Amino acid sequence: MLFDTAATLVKAEHYVREAAAGGARLVVLPEAFLGGYPKGMDFGVTVGSRSAEGRQQFLRYREAAIAVPGPDTARLAELAAELKVDLVAGVIERDGGTLYCTALFFTPGLVAKHRKLMPTAAERYLWGQGDGSTMAAVPTQYGVLGAAICWENYMPLFRQSMYAKGVEIWCAPTVDDRDQWQATMRHVALEGRCFVISANQYVEGLINGGSTIINPLGEILAGPARTGETVLLAELDLGDRDRAVFDFDPVGHYSRPDIFTLTVDETRRT
Repeated sequence: MLFDTAATLVKAEHYVREAAAGGARLVVLPEAFLGGYPKGMDFGVTVGSRSAEGRQQFLRYREAAIAVPGPDTARLAELAAELKVDLVAGVIERDGGTLYCTALFFTPGLVAKHRKLMPTAAERYLWGQGDGSTMAAVPTQYGVLGAAICWENYMPLFRQSMYAKGVEIWCAPTVDDRDQWQATMRHVALEGRCFVISANQYVEGLINGGSTIINPLGEILAGPARTGETVLLAELDLGDRDRAVFDFDPVGHYSRPDIFTLTVDETRRT
């Protein structure tokens, strides 16, 4: 619900509870679920010009963003603890005068965040760029969690750096509802030899869903969900990852470190 974070938080709680009731131990919410993804809005921006009306729209958008940490993250942490689930939530984060598209990790407390490194196209006049310090790899009892938000999944060096961190369950909050996105998610699963959970928004007439869950051999376990707002559930066989690395390991026997070197700057930038 764009511009109504309080109502969206109630909706998030409803769906997290539904997922937990269905047996979920990990729940992933879409990109910008809290704070909103303003698809189709231009905020009065043209090259070299902004408008008073656009600034007013941005004021509303900024007011809908959340502080991290803050009261909204505290509520999500309490919910995750109550339900005994881990939670990855897409939010719009407000930090000083800048907004960030962020994925938050609750296990069940708020333990890490990832800020989108490269906003796409017109997103750049709304959101700042994340830095390497928030490329989180979060250990859990069932595997290491990581997140790539929407078109970050197309950044080869970002993917490789996360594979090197040992990510086993790849969370992909997004608003990309194209059929091509499904091919991307299957590719990431195959390339990273990891489970992929892609959570997409559904807004009738605007964003057509497409959430999906894929195993490390690129096989679809659930989805893509396109019939409306829903909770998508799948049971993961954690042995699938060990089976998958038998013939391909992107940071092991298939990596050729004698030829290739990747350097990542994880310095925190303020």
